[in-house]
Amino acid sequence: MAREHRVRDVAVQAGLSETTVDRVLNGRAGVSARARRQVEQAIQDLDRQTTQIRLGGRTLVIDLVMQAPGRFSQAVRKALEASLPGLRPAVLRARFDLSETASAADITATLDKLRKRGSQGVILKAPDEPEVIQAVDRLVAAGIPVVTLVTDLPTSKRCAYVGIDNRSAGATAAYFLTQWLGTEAGNVLVTLSRGSFRGEEEREMGFRSTLRRLAPDRSVVELAETDGLDSTIHGQALTALTADPAINAVYSIGGGNQAIVQAFTDLERTYRCFVAHDLDADNAALLRAGALSVVLHHDLPADLHHACQHLLHAHHLLPAVRTTPSSLHPVTPYNLPTQLS
Repeated sequence: MAREHRVRDVAVQAGLSETTVDRVLNGRAGVSARARRQVEQAIQDLDRQTTQIRLGGRTLVIDLVMQAPGRFSQAVRKALEASLPGLRPAVLRARFDLSETASAADITATLDKLRKRGSQGVILKAPDEPEVIQAVDRLVAAGIPVVTLVTDLPTSKRCAYVGIDNRSAGATAAYFLTQWLGTEAGNVLVTLSRGSFRGEEEREMGFRSTLRRLAPDRSVVELAETDGLDSTIHGQALTALTADPAINAVYSIGGGNQAIVQAFTDLERTYRCFVAHDLDADNAALLRAGALSVVLHHDLPADLHHACQHLLHAHHLLPAVRTTPSSLHPVTPYNLPTQLS
């Protein structure tokens, strides 16, 4: 294993003691397989953040904690790492705890562990559950600022929320869908990853209220608690489509869009409009193939830069940061960003 990084840096990144890291780096016995994996991951993280490590000045180590499908959490991770070199006046390094299916109890345990071992800030995407809110408040009480990302915990003591106006995004989805369908009859399949994500709940509320106003005769068929995973949502979509032959449009709030498209294909069914969120690799490919009508996208690097600025402000290293919703960008097959086209 390469020794390009100080044992201390690897230990901080991995959340382990310097003794344990030294044992791993020198191939000594008495170290668990999990610790070895943590050290390997820490070195990979440090390799990607080499520019930050070499910069002088005060260093803040922050943590990104997310429960989200891997395709989205990896896009957020990439956006955060891309934003780090442009942040001043301090040097920020990032650690990651990313899970596709973490429960509220799992996330609470992660946040409590960060509180005990130390962190200079947490960027968090988590369900709006009482135990999670309490864990956030414990972090803040310990002097660790928290910024919520994409989905908010408004009753917590987090210092800021960074992301789009989710209710407005849902209304925008309803507008696009009704424009596409016109007077054609049919129902809408709406999918969520978890109802406890406030951001998804707000998108659904915005969508339903706007759809009732623009197309009151159109019904909504909802799939929930899918975690946004293709493996989970495919069977649910097949069941819903079989039960309702009138479904001819989709608003995907929580993802799993490849599986939804496959379900239509398996049943030899077509749809007129498919509105999705976030321009990850899966959605970019589906756009290019014409399987999605429009993706409601926001600038993830800008969001992560903004989140880090809030953390710097919490440490009195920047003046107050203006908090406004992120801009929503409708992306079609004809205006894909250059790097994805």
